Amino acid sequence: MSVIIVSEDLLNEVKNFLDITWDDEAADKKLTGQIRRGIAYITSKTGVNESAFDGEGVDYRAQELLFNYVLYDRAGAVDQFKKNYLSDIVGLHTRWEVENAPKSEG
Repeated sequence: MSVIIVSEDLLNEVKNFLDITWDDEAADKKLTGQIRRGIAYITSKTGVNESAFDGEGVDYRAQELLFNYVLYDRAGAVDQFKKNYLSDIVGLHTRWEVENAPKSEG
């Protein structure tokens, strides 16, 4: 598995979602790790590409799941996230598969 790159823009969006208005290098490093773990978890369960979380190809549903993953991770409740967002994860997985299914001709 490749290293997950967290852009400054994505870090700032997560900080905004969490109402973090201050700059702290150590806190940003910890938050970046939480974002990476969230992306790894969501991509493994849904099949979405890492590019779905940031940039021009952003999938706002995937990004919303990521933001909430980080919120739960900061509270030490990732297991609760997995329970509370199971239907959202399954829905994203299903939508992603349908949108990226090979097109049949005929």
